[in-house]
Amino acid sequence: MTQYLIIPGLGNSGPEHWQTYFESESDQCKRILQNEWDAPDCSEWIRNIQQTLEAYDPNDVVLIGHSLGCATIAHWAAKYQIRIKGAMLVAPSDLEAPAYQFPATGFAPIPLNTLPFRSIVVASEDDPWVSLERAKFFAGHWGSEFVNIGKAGHINAASGHFRWDEGLAILKTLG
Repeated sequence: MTQYLIIPGLGNSGPEHWQTYFESESDQCKRILQNEWDAPDCSEWIRNIQQTLEAYDPNDVVLIGHSLGCATIAHWAAKYQIRIKGAMLVAPSDLEAPAYQFPATGFAPIPLNTLPFRSIVVASEDDPWVSLERAKFFAGHWGSEFVNIGKAGHINAASGHFRWDEGLAILKTLG
């Protein structure tokens, strides 16, 4: 049975965020909690993914990343090289862009290794934290399928993505 592990971005995903909706829809969906959501450390975040993953058969795990969570998954994959069932990487923030001034330690540069599992990058044409071209660049290097959902902002609660059925349908193609 597929186990879905949610990796939110900076600040966690609030009660109206689509990741919270996904989590509430299934007992197979669990959020990986971090000790520090507002000034995260990459090594700690990837260690928490690894520790959580140890409780599951990797062949049954699909990771669901949003924003900084996507870079976290890329770093985790580069370090551990574990083949999981797949990952959905939504709105991967471009931590190397001048506009990204959040206190996140160790996440840049973003790994450009091919991920050792199937993945889908979902991006928006008007995301303030990643250009469509840069999202395609990440998808190409990671070996990910690429889905452009049009003008959807940062694909979060602030852009109206609460109960995100389109995202749930994309996720289901992974497992």
